[in-house]
Amino acid sequence: MERDEIGAWLRLLLTPRVGPTCARRLLAALGSPQAVFTATKDTLLGVVSGREATELLKVPADWAEQFDATLAWLDAASPGQNRALITLGDQRYPAALLETADPPLLLFAQGRVELLQTPCVAIVGSRNPTAQGKENAFAFAQALSQAGITVVSGLALGVDGAAHEGALAGGRLGSTVAVVGTGLDRVYPKTHRDLAHRIAQDGLIISEFALGTPPLAANFPKRNRIVAGLSRGTLVVEAAVQSGSLITARLAMEMGREVLAIPGSIHSPQAKGCHALIKQGAKLVETAQDVLEEMNWRVAGLAAVDEGGEQADGPASDEDLVLDAMGYDPVGQEALSARTGMGPADLGARLLELEMMGQVARLPGALFQRVGLG
Repeated sequence: MERDEIGAWLRLLLTPRVGPTCARRLLAALGSPQAVFTATKDTLLGVVSGREATELLKVPADWAEQFDATLAWLDAASPGQNRALITLGDQRYPAALLETADPPLLLFAQGRVELLQTPCVAIVGSRNPTAQGKENAFAFAQALSQAGITVVSGLALGVDGAAHEGALAGGRLGSTVAVVGTGLDRVYPKTHRDLAHRIAQDGLIISEFALGTPPLAANFPKRNRIVAGLSRGTLVVEAAVQSGSLITARLAMEMGREVLAIPGSIHSPQAKGCHALIKQGAKLVETAQDVLEEMNWRVAGLAAVDEGGEQADGPASDEDLVLDAMGYDPVGQEALSARTGMGPADLGARLLELEMMGQVARLPGALFQRVGLG
């Protein structure tokens, strides 16, 4: 893309009172952002309101700074590191996103841009998942990635991060796309800095927001529409009834996309959002194969999974007395002792062994929870 074209797209993005809908109307009428900014006021008034036309005739105060920063960001890409601006008219713009009611004007992208043309499924959920929820997010993402499906999520804490990690662990047959609510020169949350760098190297990280945009609360629901829009289906792993994950699921429904949900314990607040979605018609899924079948995707290479979505060589046998007594809800040591008949010393030792083996997680409040669906 030429410098003047980049400048025109950025100016359109940054012009106050001119959102994506207005910008698309201008582009449809005038053909290009350059044409928008060479048009007379009378011409603009034939397409937009007087206030919008007035703003379009002025150069945004931060435009020059943004223009220089964007050019510097593009030029600073190291060898083998792909950075790009992908506009509505670009052949690389994802077709699935174009089909939505409110596609972003442009996307800042870093990484494997070709992933925007692959079959995608969103995996979203709680920022504070249970140990089982985090395990499920990783396992489903890994299996789907191994099957050649690109996993889309929002780089948030909890389920999002686990889904990205699982997809990266699935190898290069599939991968992951992170849609963020900041400029691409920032990482939020900061604890995901390393993960973001790995996604930019082996997957793709994208944003509709200009460089330097901080993590503003209003931008994350906007980010969610892109997560849903890129994906043919949205899988909710765990979610409270009032959560951003349910916003993403609702957006997916409005777009006519599939919504899928993993059921959980009836006692877990983090499962209530999934249960509400299932009541509303979302597909109940227990394995990655369920997701593929619901999406009618015929792919080779799906790793063998057992009935819970775990790799077949996952946790130990159900014959374990403590695991059997634990079930899948958080439980205290006193209740486990009553269920198993084991004394505190023996039970504590066995719980420690299971924790070290990665089959049990220690939770706040002196509770324990089984990890994996063994």
